[in-house]
Amino acid sequence: MKLMILTSVSSYENEILKLLKAANIEAFSSSEIDGYKMSNQLIATQSWFPMTAGGSESLLFFSFTKTEQLNKVIDLVKDFNSHQAENNPIRLAVLPVETYV
Repeated sequence: MKLMILTSVSSYENEILKLLKAANIEAFSSSEIDGYKMSNQLIATQSWFPMTAGGSESLLFFSFTKTEQLNKVIDLVKDFNSHQAENNPIRLAVLPVETYV
């Protein structure tokens, strides 16, 4: 059993759902998050009372799943990212799970 964590900008939601379906990952969770890229501009504009939110609308997906399915997701994400003109790749991390109930 492994824990897959996947993040992306929210505009990729439909593509991610297709990737998960293609990899036969049927059980997963998702959450809306704010994504940030640290830059000098972001640091310079931070204040106690910002007028606008500095983060990008992003999504977090996670799933406890088997290695075979994860290998398929990894291949699909690599392929998706290789065809993107934007600098917003889907990010994917896989963590081992020692114990689960």
